Amino acid sequence: MKKLFLLLLVFISTTAFPQNKYGLKATTFTDYKQTLVTSPEKELINLDKFIPGIKLDIRYATTNNFTHEKIYNLARAYARKPVAEALKKAQAEFNKQGVGIKIFDAYRPYKATVKFYEVYHDTTYVASPYRGSRHNRGCAIDMTIVDLKTGEELKMPTEFDSFKKEAWPTTPVKDPLVKKNRDLIISVMERNGFKVNASEWWHFDFVGWKKYEVMDIDYEELEPKP
Repeated sequence: MKKLFLLLLVFISTTAFPQNKYGLKATTFTDYKQTLVTSPEKELINLDKFIPGIKLDIRYATTNNFTHEKIYNLARAYARKPVAEALKKAQAEFNKQGVGIKIFDAYRPYKATVKFYEVYHDTTYVASPYRGSRHNRGCAIDMTIVDLKTGEELKMPTEFDSFKKEAWPTTPVKDPLVKKNRDLIISVMERNGFKVNASEWWHFDFVGWKKYEVMDIDYEELEPKP
């Protein structure tokens, strides 16, 4: 009888909370709001409103991404407050060199990480749902840089979300212009508190990401209420 009861508990827990099937508890919107009372620095900031001149190309709000599905209902870029402040400093430094930031993705709900993993299991390029992504913590930025005069993206080794070794920031580059552009984006971001991902030249993690929890909050919940 006891064994049957334990099996029933397992069944209830796994069916009532399918988003936690990988054993990771993600912060909800209610938990997040409560956290801000004592830790206001954990606020998620709308980058489009916070950083002058920043451009958005939120690929997961379209079908133009590796899943070929629309993952987000809204095209938004959020990040924790210290991340947003560091990115704002990076934008100012880029601007002095005639370029600016274009964001492909920033904070990402945990459910999206689960979706990516179930589409493409290689954790070289997608985060493990057992640990969650630094995007889920509001501490990662997927981006490129654009010419301020033309708005055109600077030439890089690969397209965004490439699963090729050419996307690795340590892979040698023959084209001197591409190398210059890759060196520029990495050097400026790393001077301003970020670290480039080992397999994605476009992905930058905030150095203090470990202080922040994995979240599963939809953008709709973060939108200002009328």
